Amino acid sequence: MIEKIDHLGIAVRNLDESLKFYGEILGLELVGKEEVASQKVRVAMLRIGETKIELLESTNDDGPIAKFIESKGEGIHHLALRVDDIKATLASLRERGTVLINEEAVPGAHGTLVAFVHPKATGKVLLELCQHPKG
Repeated sequence: MIEKIDHLGIAVRNLDESLKFYGEILGLELVGKEEVASQKVRVAMLRIGETKIELLESTNDDGPIAKFIESKGEGIHHLALRVDDIKATLASLRERGTVLINEEAVPGAHGTLVAFVHPKATGKVLLELCQHPKG
């Protein structure tokens, strides 16, 4: 069901400024940048060993990242776990009464399918489940 930690999401005000630190100063490899319109974010993925750091900048003042930064400031936003079958994982969680934000998977960055587990169910940690494309 769960394969490994996929990435750690960090909410930032300015993606390009944050990339200077994580990419240029820390020397992490930039895997890719893209906008995910459905989530109202621009993202940059940086590789660190087998996992990644995902920097998230809001593209809209009412987007989830903008609201997060407004209430909590910049910082760790979510922990993402890679799953082999997101549909089966969500079904299993629903059967066990887990509170979900997404009942069904939605498109995420870099061709993934994603769904979020509500922090009420995880001890106040926003947990993202992500399934990478097969092949």
